[in-house]
Amino acid sequence: MTQAGLAATSPARAVDEYGNVREMPIADERALTIYVDSYEIVTLMTLGTHPELLALGYLRNQGLVDDIGEIKSVQVDWEVNAAAVTTFAGRADWKERLGPRIVTTGCGQGTVFGGILEDLGQIRVVPIILPQSRVYALLKSLNEYNEVYRSAGAVHGCALCEGDRVLLFIEDVGRHNAVDVIAGRMWLDEISGADKIFYTTGRLTSEMVIKVGQMGIPVLMSRSGVTQMGLKIARDLGVTLLSRVQGKHFLVYNGAEHIPRDVALPPKADVANVVVRAGETR
Repeated sequence: MTQAGLAATSPARAVDEYGNVREMPIADERALTIYVDSYEIVTLMTLGTHPELLALGYLRNQGLVDDIGEIKSVQVDWEVNAAAVTTFAGRADWKERLGPRIVTTGCGQGTVFGGILEDLGQIRVVPIILPQSRVYALLKSLNEYNEVYRSAGAVHGCALCEGDRVLLFIEDVGRHNAVDVIAGRMWLDEISGADKIFYTTGRLTSEMVIKVGQMGIPVLMSRSGVTQMGLKIARDLGVTLLSRVQGKHFLVYNGAEHIPRDVALPPKADVANVVVRAGETR
């Protein structure tokens, strides 16, 4: 396996509100086409910091390769913007295996192959208890990350966590790329998701919940919102879903019984059951 990761940012000149010319870091965005046994699978837009893991995680999360032992090599060549994955079997039926594709709401338009939706009934994660205090401790640990976002913006971050520890934090121009990189690392190193927590800066769409379920991770949290389909799938898979997680605030949309309240918070005005009709403002 090559180690062809590139720098996440590059310098660019900008003029600020005072008319001053400043050199600022901006997030790089590169096309990476994944080939399996010389068959073109997909082109992803990525920072390019972990291209090999991105290719592996994408193949795993799309259900295109079931066993890491099937992979013979992963070779990335940025001169042609390609990641060439070779399997031991050298299959020639990739066109038939790909089947229909569904364009998702992920940044940069992620893709889910239709067969995955049919297989969701086989996934059911085992819940874990995550006390409220542990949520706050994890958020405090996460504050040390987001390096590319702080310097350049334009990226999403995803983290694999255990308790209040951040095991792996990945940033990319699309959250689906970041989660695929983490999936690739878990697959390669045989890391179990059973006792893990997944954090993302992006919204909780069906694609994000599906990928977390595939990795066997029981808790998914985000500082952003959740979609109706994301919530439905979280309920189907048993994923505990926390949204709008920031500071001391969070909303548990699924699995509230697994988040025991063990922190005394100051009283807050009752905002429950407030209904805002269409066309009205609160």
